[in-house]
Amino acid sequence: MSDNYTLIIKNGSCYIDRKLIKTDIGLSGNKIKKIGNIDVNKAKVYDATDKVVLPGIIDTQVHFREPGSTDAEDLESGSRAAILGGVTSLFEMPNTNPPTANLIEFEKKLQAAKNRMHSNYAFYFGATPDNTDQLAQLKNVKGCCGVKLFAGSSTGNLLVDKEADIEKVISSSDRIVSIHSEDEDIIKLRKKFIKEGDVHSHPEWRNVECAMSSTRRVVKIAERYNKKIHILHVTTKEEVDFLAMHKKNVTFETTPQHLTLYAPDCYNKLGTYAQMNPPLRSKDHYDRLWVAIKNNVVDVLGSDHAPHLKANKDKVYPKTPSGMPGVQTIFPVMIDHVNNRKLTLNQLIDLMCENPCKIFGIKNKGYIKEGFDADLTIVDMNKEVVIKNEMIASKCGWTPFHNYKVKGFPIGTIVNGILVMSNGKILIKSKGQPLEF
Repeated sequence: MSDNYTLIIKNGSCYIDRKLIKTDIGLSGNKIKKIGNIDVNKAKVYDATDKVVLPGIIDTQVHFREPGSTDAEDLESGSRAAILGGVTSLFEMPNTNPPTANLIEFEKKLQAAKNRMHSNYAFYFGATPDNTDQLAQLKNVKGCCGVKLFAGSSTGNLLVDKEADIEKVISSSDRIVSIHSEDEDIIKLRKKFIKEGDVHSHPEWRNVECAMSSTRRVVKIAERYNKKIHILHVTTKEEVDFLAMHKKNVTFETTPQHLTLYAPDCYNKLGTYAQMNPPLRSKDHYDRLWVAIKNNVVDVLGSDHAPHLKANKDKVYPKTPSGMPGVQTIFPVMIDHVNNRKLTLNQLIDLMCENPCKIFGIKNKGYIKEGFDADLTIVDMNKEVVIKNEMIASKCGWTPFHNYKVKGFPIGTIVNGILVMSNGKILIKSKGQPLEF
């Protein structure tokens, strides 16, 4: 009898044990209760014939700007964009105003998210030179995915750039430390390479050595203290080659932007809308990132969703802020790359479901298994969509992928057992919960 199920997904090709298997999935409340042939009686049914049912997609790097710059984004609007893009869980960053860099601000953010976020969520705790005493207290803090360290300056004022302070943060934290890895001394030194009004100078200013110098340093510290670190948005072939040899203590991620756009084309086409930190670089770096994806050297994909209003992006470089939205497009762009055979579906699920759970210790997510949480992303692998600015739910109202055609698109998002998005429409008010670790 199906009376015990709150939702049955029928006839989908379901990603189970690294294979697509045609089967049914019975959900009860927020859990996967049964996988197998299920007789339908009174339960609500989702017909997934000719569709692919995946574990819920996880985006490990978003900036939702709350508190502070809520004109560009907030927790509600950012998570709305997430579920429209098939993302069921996300990690949100602490470089807000004020920063999420003490336990009081962290609790405030958890309260702000309650009953407002459409996806599940966890928050990073921001490292500063002065809060290392609090980093050892984070082990049991609900909804905390780890510690974020800015070794180089970007949006906001969180910065830990002195080697002694970086060492203190990595050695003190009992949670994984995720790092924006650029060398602040080199950033300052190379300001002379900034050409006013010419965004092409952005990767000249924040050059390869700026990234590589910082990455060498943080890896050395992690190895010295035998601590786990995670390096965010890796962009250079030099870092990829270096990190491939230092996997014991280090995991790393890259972004769909760096796997889809490259210089100089991106700056010719998008101008300051292509400006982000670390920068979009030349095609040789893009090519090496793809080699790393194919060889399973990259661990995770995160969108680095960092929205800014058009009014600010339209200023004259370098007065323009760095960052671009991405939480709504990360999955469609990457599914298109799967259809183009640039990576396999198995590799994408590793990067966006299984590895985030393994690396960060997320409980009961990342797999379609009986007893696991009922977070699922349903995909029409043949649906072709031209991404448009008008589709973007983020308050910034634009995407670097405007007019980009993708094949494969999320048509259903299930969060905690509830179908929250179907065919581009949000069906129900937010039901997101803090992730457990």
